[in-house]
Amino acid sequence: MKPEKDSARGLAQLEGFLLWNAEVERARRQARRFTDELPWLTTAQREDVERVFIAERVAAARESLTRIRDRADELREEYTGRYARLRARCIALSVGAVAAATCLGTALTLVLR
Repeated sequence: MKPEKDSARGLAQLEGFLLWNAEVERARRQARRFTDELPWLTTAQREDVERVFIAERVAAARESLTRIRDRADELREEYTGRYARLRARCIALSVGAVAAATCLGTALTLVLR
């Protein structure tokens, strides 16, 4: 167990929990504002409309967050691959430069003897 990693994961989960609860509360406020515009609704009808409105908003938010998560995963994979290729090129270029400098130094040493 790595306490730093566990703490970071716990904080990320807590942040996600708080953000999700804020999203649900925002949906509730929007539902109340929506039903406030419909004064002819009975209390039962108002509760039903708010329940359906909240369910729709929460489903839309969940779908949106799922798309964002999936896209973030795709980008992470893409950039990880790009980074690996770039790192390999940089290492190859460095090795080539050192090899060329070594060969040039050896050739100069042999020529100047």
